[in-house]
Amino acid sequence: MSKSETFSSVWDALADTPEQAANLRARAELMQQIAAIVKESKWTQVEAAAQCGITQPRMNDLLRGRVSRFSLDALVNVATAIGRRVHLELEVT
Repeated sequence: MSKSETFSSVWDALADTPEQAANLRARAELMQQIAAIVKESKWTQVEAAAQCGITQPRMNDLLRGRVSRFSLDALVNVATAIGRRVHLELEVT
């Protein structure tokens, strides 16, 4: 019987290092917040893409949570384009 490994989060399971997991987690959280703003604004994907300064296919990737297709920098740019300020916070672990 094979031994199973337990992870504290899905990001820890997907990433090779804690640093990569933290980056994935930050991108996913930012994507969720941007998607919530798009939904709240009742924009179509085309309208949202125009507001965010990206293409509609890219907006589709964002709304579908395709984390691997976005850097943290790109997501900060999207958030800024829709008038949001990104605030980073460090937690003591």
